[in-house]
Amino acid sequence: MSSKKIAIIGAGPAGLMAAEVLSQSGEAVEIHIFEQKPSAARKFLMAGKTGLNISHAENIEQFIQRYDCPEWLAPWVRRWDADWIQQWMAGLGIASYTGTSGRIFPNEMKAAPLLRAWLQRLNTAGVQFHYRHAVRDLKQQTLTIENLKDGTQTSQRFDAIILACGAVSWSRLGSDGAWQKWLSADETEDFQASNAGVLHDWSDYMQSVFGQPLKRVDVWTDPRLKTQGDVIISHYGMESGLIYKQGRALRNMQKNGLDLQLFMDLLPDQSVAQLQQKLQPSKKQSLSNVWRKAGLDTVKASLVRELVDKSLWHQPDVMAKQIKNLQIPLQGFRPIEEAISCAGGVRSEALTEHLQLKSSPFVFCCGEMLNWDAPTGGYLLTACFATGRAAGHGVQQALFMNHQNKD
Repeated sequence: MSSKKIAIIGAGPAGLMAAEVLSQSGEAVEIHIFEQKPSAARKFLMAGKTGLNISHAENIEQFIQRYDCPEWLAPWVRRWDADWIQQWMAGLGIASYTGTSGRIFPNEMKAAPLLRAWLQRLNTAGVQFHYRHAVRDLKQQTLTIENLKDGTQTSQRFDAIILACGAVSWSRLGSDGAWQKWLSADETEDFQASNAGVLHDWSDYMQSVFGQPLKRVDVWTDPRLKTQGDVIISHYGMESGLIYKQGRALRNMQKNGLDLQLFMDLLPDQSVAQLQQKLQPSKKQSLSNVWRKAGLDTVKASLVRELVDKSLWHQPDVMAKQIKNLQIPLQGFRPIEEAISCAGGVRSEALTEHLQLKSSPFVFCCGEMLNWDAPTGGYLLTACFATGRAAGHGVQQALFMNHQNKD
């Protein structure tokens, strides 16, 4: 029996997982991965530079609710959850640990050793990698592929094609969104920046605290969405994981034509009454000292001076409420090119339960190019892994009807 020829476009985590499923299927398959960059998983490696947060150990039901479309992703994320990921890593010789925050990391905190072991496994299994090969067109089962080394183009026909092309952030790492022209407009949702900094037009006064953190603050758009952590003041506004968690709510405000704003409690461990007492004026102390002793460090005090009218500074009752409920107007998000991830992409309605395009039974989609969103903390990679495996199993289902799904 002749082998089935399968193309995977994109050598990121989702594409590699799809390749792993197919290469271990026991079926006669010829797997080709086309990657326009000179090497695999460049965004994955970039994410690992500061410590590869690969998943999260929280309760699976809570984990699933971190996504903006939990019902859609739930079956795959449950099947290939954090425990499965740690076992999979161990099978590659990569030990992992769970930090105090619940985040899961490789012991070495780096992506490169994991990627090397993974690529070696795939190469040994016969997966064929074609680096510096860009797919220029997709029609039915045929790809037009350009060899970027010499500029030549070829047309190749495949039994199945898996799109694992990424979204549109960090395009220099390979995810340029060129694939969108292969799909109809009603099959995709416009991309928006996710896990990105927010914009606020600071006065020159704030320059001295650019790059410094607001430590241990509460942030929210809605009191029900209140989260605690640190926020970095930047020249363009603010950024941190705490800000990213509010991104979905802020995008909804933007979509509904509402003014964007965040609220912040600068001293969440103190009540309004406690602050009112501490902010009482003293003849022996300057206002700066009163604020400092009340708990406002230099960065927090600078933010208060920036956002609260000077006429209120000497009114303890008013200032206590301001510090506990500081309103910060925003002008938008940093450019999508700089975002860690994107919301938007291929709609769930355009796909079958096996991530197969309804408009083309030969094409499957997975990874960040799908229309789902999540905060940082291991959720992004987990969904890329899970949907990559789901697409691989989808191809098996389509090409080998008698195949029994295995892990």
